[in-house]
Amino acid sequence: MGLFDFALNIGKKLFGAENEAPAALQKAIEEDNPGIENLQVQVKDGKAVLSGTAKSAEALEKAVLIAGNVQGIENVDAAGVKIADGSAVASDDQFYTIEKGDTLWKIAEHAYGNGAKYQKIFEANREVIKDPDKIYPGQKIRIPKNL
Repeated sequence: MGLFDFALNIGKKLFGAENEAPAALQKAIEEDNPGIENLQVQVKDGKAVLSGTAKSAEALEKAVLIAGNVQGIENVDAAGVKIADGSAVASDDQFYTIEKGDTLWKIAEHAYGNGAKYQKIFEANREVIKDPDKIYPGQKIRIPKNL
């Protein structure tokens, strides 16, 4: 997974100065435990660079979303993360940037034809969505293809 773009000034505020960012991002990723071992985080000019070993492509995707949905991070480069199980990282069409007026119900209706499946989206994004009623424009989430 190469470079992934995010909204720089939107997201959870985890750090004040950029020199605090690597430790703050590493702690956030490790607390939500997406399955990254030997995680190393570097940040320069709003770009977070992740390295380590992911247990799966899903774990890598979640780590990228955790880091990218933080205020002050505009790009996440995860090219330095190896995927242990050999699975491939999903294409960009499995990711969605929340827009003004969106709800998880509306997103599920569009993605699956059934708004009641919003719980699947919520479960796939627990690391970045703590409450299904509290999403915000600019936030990036995963839209699982397999239900």
